[in-house]
Amino acid sequence: MSPFDENAKVWMNGRLVPWNDARIHIASHVIHYGSSLFEGFRAYDTPKGTAVFRLDAHIKRLYNSCKMYRMEVPYSMEEFSQAVIETIKANQFKSCYVRPIIYRGYHSLGVDPFPNPVDCAILVWNWGKYLGDEALENGVDVRVSSWWRMAPNTFPALAKSGANYMNSQLIKMEAILEGYAEGIALNIRGHISEGSGENIFLVHNGTVYTPPLSSSILPGITRDSVITLLKELGIRLIEETVPREMLYISDEVFFTGSAAEITPIRSVDKITIGKGERGPVVKKLQEAFFAYINGEKVDTYGWLTYI
Repeated sequence: MSPFDENAKVWMNGRLVPWNDARIHIASHVIHYGSSLFEGFRAYDTPKGTAVFRLDAHIKRLYNSCKMYRMEVPYSMEEFSQAVIETIKANQFKSCYVRPIIYRGYHSLGVDPFPNPVDCAILVWNWGKYLGDEALENGVDVRVSSWWRMAPNTFPALAKSGANYMNSQLIKMEAILEGYAEGIALNIRGHISEGSGENIFLVHNGTVYTPPLSSSILPGITRDSVITLLKELGIRLIEETVPREMLYISDEVFFTGSAAEITPIRSVDKITIGKGERGPVVKKLQEAFFAYINGEKVDTYGWLTYI
């Protein structure tokens, strides 16, 4: 994990403030009840300048998350998107990770969140490869977690909420303490869901499989991008319920996410996947993904917003 730059600036409720002044009160609702919705995405240093990857899609998902939790955001999506760009510019980053967050602030405490204001902030910082510098090529070792993803009609899995990531923390901590880079969670029916912070794909006999939204997954923006790239590459994709045992017999398994990008998995529960290294499908996807980001291919999908 890269350390924060304390000389940076944070956007809070319409103005840029010094990093160390970006504070909230201990009695803020979000601290006690987990009432936050957030996003995470990257800006890349391209030959044409700094470009944010799929800014519009991430802000749309953020606002959808807020809608599920009845949070009225005091800015339009266009205004919030422009605030992201202003924050990156103010910090003079060529590439960075971006974390917009919308949360219930300071007024009164109680489960009822409505009396509290809806506050907004945007942080940016340099963040390297989420699962390690060598992970994109060498892959990572993971385990199936003993912790399940939330059941339907408990928490909305389609929302990227701070509260949901308490579940993710349990998955991640268990994996780390047992010597793995990451954990894979199952849903309440015992089918594959996702990692603690990544979507998952499997390659079996030339076909790619990924769990559907009904498997308690977050609708990942990188996941959606990979689905688009698979179509471009002419590789068959099946989006359906995936049993746990498919992990062990697949030719390739990989994570996707804004932080993880496209990261191969070399073993699950100490069972080697394929040859225990990055496979041909992941390699093709990585090449296509980074070709768009690096400006080697024309951005026909409109994925890049230049700063």
